[in-house]
Amino acid sequence: MSFDRLGLRPELLRAVTDEGYSEPTPVQAEAIPHVLAGRDLFAGAQTGTGKTAAFVLPILQRLHATRRPAEPRPGRRPVRVLVLVPTRELAIQVEESVRVYGAHLPVRSTVIYGGVGYEPQFRALRGSPELVVATPGRLLDHLGQRAIDLSAVETLVLDEADRMLDMGFIRDIRRILTALPAGRQNLLFSATFSDDIRRLADGLLQNPASVQVTPRNTPAPLVRQVVIRVDRERKRELLSHLVRSGRIDQALVFTRTKHGANRLAEQLARDGIAAAAIHGNRSQSQRIRALGDFKAGRVAILVATEVAARGIDIEELPHVVNFELPMVPEDYLHRIGRTGRAGVDGDAISLVCVDEATLLRDIEVLLRHPIAAEVVPGFEPDRSIRPEPIRLRTGGFVGRPMQSAGRVPDRGARPAHRGAPSRPAPVRWSAPERSAMPPRSRPAGPLVLPGERLARHDGRRPDAAIARRAR
Repeated sequence: MSFDRLGLRPELLRAVTDEGYSEPTPVQAEAIPHVLAGRDLFAGAQTGTGKTAAFVLPILQRLHATRRPAEPRPGRRPVRVLVLVPTRELAIQVEESVRVYGAHLPVRSTVIYGGVGYEPQFRALRGSPELVVATPGRLLDHLGQRAIDLSAVETLVLDEADRMLDMGFIRDIRRILTALPAGRQNLLFSATFSDDIRRLADGLLQNPASVQVTPRNTPAPLVRQVVIRVDRERKRELLSHLVRSGRIDQALVFTRTKHGANRLAEQLARDGIAAAAIHGNRSQSQRIRALGDFKAGRVAILVATEVAARGIDIEELPHVVNFELPMVPEDYLHRIGRTGRAGVDGDAISLVCVDEATLLRDIEVLLRHPIAAEVVPGFEPDRSIRPEPIRLRTGGFVGRPMQSAGRVPDRGARPAHRGAPSRPAPVRWSAPERSAMPPRSRPAGPLVLPGERLARHDGRRPDAAIARRAR
């Protein structure tokens, strides 16, 4: 199927062609007609499936088809489309997609996220954007200061809804919903279908269309998975060896904690390997610079925590390395799904020590098959070493997967300009309100769909609101 059979406007088809894409991915082919028809949608899709275009393209078409003439009287016009995402990186990426696919249409959009100053966002909102991409915490700040009007939102998108709930954004989402009109279109995208997600969908969506393309808990077919067994104290040495020997040229490397990411990047730099770390404690400018250096090839290794890497879009990434296995098996699939995209093969290498035997077993149970294992000569594990509890932070040890904790509020930078409205007071929830919230639970398992973006012709307060397991 080609894009011109989906009923998209010539301007959108031209933008797709300009980007070098020819055929829609499965989630795009199924979702776009439903969104164009104005239906609510419940879609199983994660980063790497082309889900962003699945909602951006039809939303842009609906915006253009129902654009209102400019009002003669001055005043700020309300927002018509709101896209909520869990992290800064994903917010930036989605809004960039809006600009790319809307290049030939008069679309006004902006992005709102924490960790940066307020004044540029105040100016952008005064420009009357039709479409706003936002993280929940910073959006609530702007709502509290009456800098944004959501009373006329026609379409709401919850992207990576499972991750937003996992990071503790449910209360923020519920507060935002109270500011929206009732008669709107709702689109919910989630990689997992936990009880929490289903409860959210049941309360949000009206007679939704459902898109589910592939079985759950299925890794991308172009990812080659391997486990390399090694002693815990020799992991960094082995990773350096794999880079210097040429087996790994460029890789996104996952650690469990922010401190571990910093330490590993510093150790690799001492080994003469260009490396950078990205996590929730880094400023937005540091994160953007690290990601830019990695994409440009100036940095060979980008070390990241699980949540900090959510929403990062790195095209044709050759390697993902699990320097430490995740505590939750489903996160393994999220990690390795960052390679093996857009028709290009990728490698997922996991460095596994004796402490992680149970974690590896849980992952293989999720996959329903064992992962091929090997030993690199010169790095054979010492069988006399006994397993130890996994240490996540100073004074903290676990012997089982951590349950996600609520997010840590981070209001970001305060308004610095003279005359700026005062910050909203923190919301305090009564016992009945807290008890009305659905219980949090671990996702039941991700739905991993094939492909990455669009098929080619040639075939926070986002991250400051981090679940404790990302430290």
